[in-house]
Amino acid sequence: MKLARITTAALLTLAATATQAAAFKAVLLVPADDPRLTRSRLERGVPGHPSGPAADAVAVALKEGKLELDAAGASLALDTVPVADAAAARAAAAAAEKAGAAALLTDLPADWTLAAADGSKLPVLNLYTAADRLRGVDCRRNLLHIGPSERMRADAIAQTLVTRNWRHVLLLVSQDPADAERGAVAAAAIQRYGLKLVGRKPFKLSADPRERDLANPALLTGTASGGAAYDVVWVVDADGEFAVNLPYRTALPRPVVGDGGLVAMAWSAKYERFGAPQVTRRLTRAAGRPMDAHAWSAWLGGKALIAAAVAAPKLPKIGPAAAFATALAKAELDGSKGVAMSFRPWDGQLRQPLLLGDGQAVIASAPAEGILHPTNNLDAIGADAPEKLCKTR
Repeated sequence: MKLARITTAALLTLAATATQAAAFKAVLLVPADDPRLTRSRLERGVPGHPSGPAADAVAVALKEGKLELDAAGASLALDTVPVADAAAARAAAAAAEKAGAAALLTDLPADWTLAAADGSKLPVLNLYTAADRLRGVDCRRNLLHIGPSERMRADAIAQTLVTRNWRHVLLLVSQDPADAERGAVAAAAIQRYGLKLVGRKPFKLSADPRERDLANPALLTGTASGGAAYDVVWVVDADGEFAVNLPYRTALPRPVVGDGGLVAMAWSAKYERFGAPQVTRRLTRAAGRPMDAHAWSAWLGGKALIAAAVAAPKLPKIGPAAAFATALAKAELDGSKGVAMSFRPWDGQLRQPLLLGDGQAVIASAPAEGILHPTNNLDAIGADAPEKLCKTR
C-alpha cells in the first residue's frame, strides 16, 4: 500500500512537471489604430477586407483546441499587443522573446511584419499580409504565412479564366502606388497561363469631370475608340471601392474578376463543404459576424499554434522553444477545405486551396481541375520550389 502511494505521488509529480514544461505563450501583434477597422471601411464590406479584429478568430481557435491541449498535458496563453509602427513591432517582438513567448502572430503591414521577424528569433506567423516580397526577396527563415500570397490569388484567377475559355483580358489597375506591384503580378499570371492581355489601363476613383476618362467604367472598358474586344475585365484595386462597383457597368456585357466580381479568397462565409458552415457559425456566435478570409487566416493561425503546442513536447533532445518552432513548421492543418495543409519549406507559405466567389456564392476553387503539379497539386498556385525566390531558406 505504501509503495502504491509513493508510486502514485511520483506519477503526479511527473505529470505536473510535464504540464509545466508544456506551457507555451504566444503574442499577437496588431496595429494600434488599424485603418482597416474604421467604421466606414467595415460598412463597405469589400471582399477580402477584414470585418473585425484578428484576435476574435484566434480566440475561437484556442477555445476549440482546449480539449486537445488538455489531453496532451499542454497549455497555450495568448497576449495581444498593439504596435504603432515598424519600430514598435520590432521592439514588441524582442520583448516577447525575452518574456518567454514561443511564437508571434502578426496582423500587420508588410514592413512591420518584417520588423517583427527581424526583432527576434521566434517563429512569426504572418496571418494575412499577401505581399509576394515577404515570400521572395524579403523572406525570412523564421517567417511563415497563413493567408495566400498575391501570386496565389492571381494564379487562381488565371486558372479559372483558362477553364472557362475567357482568354482575352482587359486589365484595369488603380493608380494607387500600392497597386503597381499587384498589377504586375496579375499581368504575369495572365502571361503564365497563356491568356492574352488585350489592354492595360490605369483608373482613378474621382468625381472630377476632367478625369472622367480615368474614372468612368463605361469609358475605361469601351472599344469604340479602337480598343480591342475582351472576354473579361480583371480589376486591381486594393482599396476596393472602384472594383466592387465595376460589375454590370462595363461597356460590353462581360464578367469582372480580381478585386471585384469574382474574387479569389482564402475563405468565404458562403462556402458549404467540409464542415465550413460550422466553422463560420462559431465566429458568428463568438463575435457577432460571419467568418471571412481575414478571420479564417487568424483562426487557422490559432490552430497552428495548438498543433505545435501539442506536438512540441514529443520531440526529443531539443529545448521547448526549438521544439515549438520545429513542430510549427512541420504542422499539418485542417482548415475545413477538404485537404491537409502544410507550410512550403522553400518560402514558408501555407499551401492551400483558394475559393472564388462573388460574395453571394462560391463559384469555383483553385487549383482548378486539370491543373496538375509533379509532387503536390496545391503547389500549382503560387511560387514553386525551382524558382528559388527566397534565398534564406
